[in-house]
Amino acid sequence: MTDEAAPIVHLCRECLTDWRAPAPETSARAPCPACGATRTIAHAELDRLSIAHIDCDAFYASVEKRDDPSLIDKPVLIGGGRRGVVAAACYVARMYGCRSAMPMFKALAACPNAVVIRPRMEVYAAVGRQIRQMMLDATPAVEPLSIDEAFLDLAGTERVHGGFPAKTLARLVLRIEREAGVTASIGLAPNKFLAKLASDLDKPRGFAVIGRSEAEDFLAPRPVTAIFGVGKMLGAKLARDGIRTIGDLRRYDAETLQLRYGAMGRRLHAFSRGLDDRTVDPRSEAKSVSNETTLDQDVSDAERLKRILWPLCEKVAARMKKADIAGRTVTLKLKTADFKTRTRSHSLPAPTQLAETLYRTAAPLLEKEADGARFRLVGVGLSELTDSADADPYDLADPDAAKRGQVERAIDAVREKLGDGALTKGRGWRPPAQRQKDKGDRSDDE
Repeated sequence: MTDEAAPIVHLCRECLTDWRAPAPETSARAPCPACGATRTIAHAELDRLSIAHIDCDAFYASVEKRDDPSLIDKPVLIGGGRRGVVAAACYVARMYGCRSAMPMFKALAACPNAVVIRPRMEVYAAVGRQIRQMMLDATPAVEPLSIDEAFLDLAGTERVHGGFPAKTLARLVLRIEREAGVTASIGLAPNKFLAKLASDLDKPRGFAVIGRSEAEDFLAPRPVTAIFGVGKMLGAKLARDGIRTIGDLRRYDAETLQLRYGAMGRRLHAFSRGLDDRTVDPRSEAKSVSNETTLDQDVSDAERLKRILWPLCEKVAARMKKADIAGRTVTLKLKTADFKTRTRSHSLPAPTQLAETLYRTAAPLLEKEADGARFRLVGVGLSELTDSADADPYDLADPDAAKRGQVERAIDAVREKLGDGALTKGRGWRPPAQRQKDKGDRSDDE
């Protein structure tokens, strides 16, 4: 029997039956001998790979369609008003050319009939936590990347789940569909780099495998920008050097690439050969917590910008407190009317989780930038995250800080009982007309 005809592992993604048979001679998938389903997968290394990347499909939009079945066949965009950006586009909307991070006015020009829904971050976060727990039920080695995606390492779980990792993954996404009401795609490979690439190959509801033996051939024709960490600037630099595909990188040794591109050079050398020694790190946590809003109208007035800044600080602080963490570095983000981004940061003597401290640090940064320029976006965040036990220590140089902290926590307690709008500081109050005028779309990034 030739190698091509050698039996390989097949798996039914509907009933989870696995069997051995020669690889299909065409792209058509062999039907399951147990249930007849054609939603199957076959690969020579299917039962030997354990590193996976799971990514929910158009997550925000999928949650909205789950909660409102009338939207199932409609193009749906998640985001703010016409001046905002698309946070998520369902697959129907993507057929019209809509995509995430696209300016909303461009998306609506491409798809005028799209249903636009403002993000419900609290709902998405709750579903994300539900899915995260399902992942942890499959393996403790879960490394979250965002609210709806994560790396998993299922090595050593065969006895626990009664099957090889690919079968456990197929069972997991069926559970996610059944219990969370959204779909997810799987990438399975020998390492994180290849698993992440694989998860994008067969969306939605996909299951793609990149094995060790095929990695170099698979990677060779793909653009260098497919490599994690290669953004526009590095991609342009590589292109100027005649390196446009991953295969082009293989003309150079590691030392040459490192000399030209710094520490990233060695990663480029390894990734171009399908190698990645990074482990799945379940301790990986958010590096920052931030909140931003795109304004309905450009704003240049410093006082008005500070009024917009305050509720952003409150929201960041609320999330820090809920997560029981604190941050040391405050970062202000501004985007001008001509889409140029300005970021300014300041490190605090000690970590904080208080909105008042965050605001008192960010507001002076904002005042310096309010030089007459008109801004379309304002954002603020905290990084250098740590445990809340280290947060907001008594400061001899600012004895009133402790009192401000007590006031804020008293307000938090009232809001927890009576709702977020029950009590606010003076700077947080605005007439209804002004609140509507300042209102924009907000995105929370972890």
